[in-house]
Parts: sequence; C-alpha cells; structure tokens
Amino acid sequence: MPVKDDGLRVAVIGAGFWGRNHARVISEIEGCRLFAVVDVDFERASAVAKRYGVARVYKDYRELVAGEKIDLATICTPSVTHAPIARDLLESGIPVLVEKPMAVNLEEAIGLADTARTSGVPVMVGFIERFNPAVQYVLSALRDNVIGTPLTIAARRIGPWPERIGDVGVVKDVAIHDIDLTYYFFQETPLHLYASGGALRHSYEDYMMALMSYDGGKSASLEANWLSSKKKRDMRITGTEGVISIEFLTGEVLIEKPDYTISPTIKYVEPLKNELTYFVETVTKGVDPAPGVREGLLSLALAELILLSIKTRKSISVQEFIDEWGIGPYLRRD
Repeated sequence: MPVKDDGLRVAVIGAGFWGRNHARVISEIEGCRLFAVVDVDFERASAVAKRYGVARVYKDYRELVAGEKIDLATICTPSVTHAPIARDLLESGIPVLVEKPMAVNLEEAIGLADTARTSGVPVMVGFIERFNPAVQYVLSALRDNVIGTPLTIAARRIGPWPERIGDVGVVKDVAIHDIDLTYYFFQETPLHLYASGGALRHSYEDYMMALMSYDGGKSASLEANWLSSKKKRDMRITGTEGVISIEFLTGEVLIEKPDYTISPTIKYVEPLKNELTYFVETVTKGVDPAPGVREGLLSLALAELILLSIKTRKSISVQEFIDEWGIGPYLRRD
C-alpha cells in the first residue's frame, strides 16, 4: 500500500496486536499519514511498516523523536510503559493518544498530568468504547430523556484471558472501560465504592465485582473477569421511565419502555476509526481532546479504589481518596 504524501505525520509506537490495528486505521484516515512504526521487536515493527508502505522503522522511540519531525503519536505499548513514553513525547511537543490505562499507578498518572499541563501539549486517553456507535446513540438517547433519569447501571465484561496482557489485571485492562462509561453516562463521580475479587489463575486479579454509589440513590455495578469461556460485553441502564441495554460486541441497542420495545438500526463504523479520526481532527483544529488527562486520571483513581477495596474488604469514600492523593484540582472542569 503506497504511503500518503500529505497530512499530519503519525508515529505508531508499539506494533503488537493493538498497534497493528492503529497502523491499519491511520493509513486509511484523511488528513494524516502513517509516518513511522516503532517497536522493541524490530522485525515486528518492520513487518507492519512494510504492509503499509512505511519506510521509517525504529526500535527505540527516542531515536525517532531525535531524528524526525512527528506531528502526533499513538502509544500502544505495554501498560507499564505508557506514562514514561507519553511524558517524553509531550516534552518534545508531540501530541499523543495513549492507550488505557494512561499509567499503571496514580503516581505516574499525576506525573503525566503535570507534564501535560506544563507543556500545553494535547493528550488523549484511548477509551475506545466512547467511540462505539452504540454508545454514542445511547448517550444521545439519555440526553433526550428517552428513559427519564438514569438510576442504575449494570455492566459486564467477561471472557478468557487475553495472553498478550501480562502487566495489569482485569480491573485496569477490562473494567476500566466501564468505569469510564459509567462516568460518561452519569456525569458524576461516585460517593462510595465497594469491591470484591481475587486472583484465581493469574498473577494479577482475574475476577471482580464492584458497586459504586452516587448522590440521589444512583448506583453502578461492574463485573469483569478472565475466567469465563465466552467473551461477553454488555451494559444495562435503568431509568425512571425505561431501560436501555447495549451489546458492545454486536453494536446492538435495546430500548424498553412501558408501552413499547425497540431495537434501533445503528450504522456501524469501526470504533477505532472513529477514535483515531477524532484525535487527528482535534490536533488539526488545535483543541483539547476528550477523553483526556482528566478522564484518564479519574478512571485510574477509581480502578485503584477497586483494588484497594478488594484488598481491605471495606467500602471506601471516593472523595477522601481523592483528597488523600491531592488529585482534586486535576479533576475539575476548566
């Protein structure tokens, strides 16, 4: 495939399972071109670059930054490397999309947030489900009060362990999607959180259940595991006047009202293409992307709270945790 000669120059850092998808989609987006591929496995990076007609291949992203002009980059490396790579790129003035989680712990996330603030360079966090057409449809329906006021959310992400994941557990790899979506739909931070779970077959936790309570009696329950034989991704939102259900894998939405039930036809667009197109557009227009540092930090904080609750077997005040870590200023809307 011949490389495009115009548009923003994009580097994909990490040429594993997800990085290959980034490279494929970026090669298809108008207004940018896949400029370089980076991976510690040079042969793997070379194979991806060759497939999309890219001449620049690097084993170390620092060599790329030192030798080439890059307009933006996506980071698809193991989670433990997300924050260090993102900080280096921001300090070089390069906007980044960093896959979730934005860091493996809050200390690193705060450091990344500080770098983003001082550099003024855009950061987007890869919460891809926000760009699922089914999620976008549901968000619009909630804003139109189709089911009245949302009261409860029940989310489930279960399935076998993806062997490529080895540096975080099911909370930061899988459940964090629903942590983010719960905030996306409720637009509120929970008051208290309680979780249970453990590590049955893996080094990190591989199953968990969490309950988050909100002001006004709202609540959200999240289930995630790497123990189930079949992959399932779904969410149910109950409101004062109906229920909306989402099947993430098929993109189906079901709306149940007292007097009717409908399953709307939703045009499918690959969520990753929606996400990366949006990122390129925000960089082009010079606007801050969302989800950004604020959303990434909040979701990571709640993920850490889930792990703490599992460990202590106690319900935890979210605000007290936020105050303890001093991250309140990072979470305020500008």
